[in-house]
Amino acid sequence: MNIKRRVFSKEFKLHVLREVQSGKTAAEVARQYQVHPVLLSRWRNQYETYADEAFGGSGNTRSDAARMAAQERKIAQLTAENELLKKALSQLDLIRTSAGGDGETK
Repeated sequence: MNIKRRVFSKEFKLHVLREVQSGKTAAEVARQYQVHPVLLSRWRNQYETYADEAFGGSGNTRSDAARMAAQERKIAQLTAENELLKKALSQLDLIRTSAGGDGETK
């Protein structure tokens, strides 16, 4: 048995939330639009937490953004480490050339 999830648009969710805010009870609105009352409270929490960013698209867009931010931080850290290592290597080369001339130790 293949049960398909219903997908609601951002506009639909905002419309339903406006109805709840206008004074109707969540149970009335849930019956009217044939959605579960728990779903209404979840939508309300998302809207209160994220405001305009709520209901941005399909999937976990906020966690995708968090993962992308973590990857960007990691890239910045690795870039800084590479620059530090390049500077250290150039300092070692200067020490070697000033001490022995051809890089051999005495």
